[in-house]
Amino acid sequence: MRLAFMGTPDFAVPVLRALADAGHKIVRVYTQPPRPAGRGKGLRQSAVHAAAAELGLPVETPESFRDPPVLADFAALGLDAAVVVAYGQILPVAALEAPRLGCLNLHASLLPRWRGAAPIQRAVMAGDAETGVCVMQMEAGLDTGPVLACEATAIAPEDTAGTLHDRLAGIGARLIVATLARLEAGMAAAVPQSEEGVTYARKIDKAEARVDWTRPAGELAALIRGLSPFPGAWCEIGGERVKLLMAVPEDGAGAPGEVLDDALLVACGAGALRLVTLQRAGKGAMDAATFLNGFPLPRGARLE
Repeated sequence: MRLAFMGTPDFAVPVLRALADAGHKIVRVYTQPPRPAGRGKGLRQSAVHAAAAELGLPVETPESFRDPPVLADFAALGLDAAVVVAYGQILPVAALEAPRLGCLNLHASLLPRWRGAAPIQRAVMAGDAETGVCVMQMEAGLDTGPVLACEATAIAPEDTAGTLHDRLAGIGARLIVATLARLEAGMAAAVPQSEEGVTYARKIDKAEARVDWTRPAGELAALIRGLSPFPGAWCEIGGERVKLLMAVPEDGAGAPGEVLDDALLVACGAGALRLVTLQRAGKGAMDAATFLNGFPLPRGARLE
């Protein structure tokens, strides 16, 4: 098929590569413009931009897809379809209707649950038992279009947003290729989304990342896993900001934030949390034993 691809972050890269490997003719890749990044704030291309360049595909980085010249150029491509994966721009109706078969969006949730910006993190933070990916026919509403295909995966107790991100990206790459084949053969049926069970995965706010030890241990474990590895839930230990990347609920009682043993069991509002993986500023992730070698915390110490 003659396709355009629209995507920006790492999550979209396996899909782009899978489409190329499947032999589709990708005539244009759209991604967000290079943005300042790193300590030097130099301009950095998106992950999709870098992958497209490696594949030898033409790339465009419009600031707005609503600009008339951008829309006119897109319409002139003569596309069978456009595939959209975490592009980062809302497409106008004129763009959605330009390809022969419309625009298909790969979304990382089991719609209608977790429409919106941060579905992977929100699924983990909410303690969901499963999530998945859906291929949706795009329309003007936010993730409201009919669904062409879905695949679910269980969220394991050890899953973080990071591990789930990578697994869903692989599932999505396979699913989009299969869906395009069915669409081309006239065998794909678009099923309207249910009006029940709609939830919105709002963008992660920095204020959410600070650990409140008065909350129950189970909720905090889900929060920590859902924000791991980025942006990372955090607390203050001895006046230093430390990221918490993995934690497991256990039995225990004490004042919220109190260290209950010599292996980082911390009291919560209900139950306790065993801190498994931590990260100090400027250092890599480390297990609790390694952390305690350089940062001893006796019983009775308090985490803020």
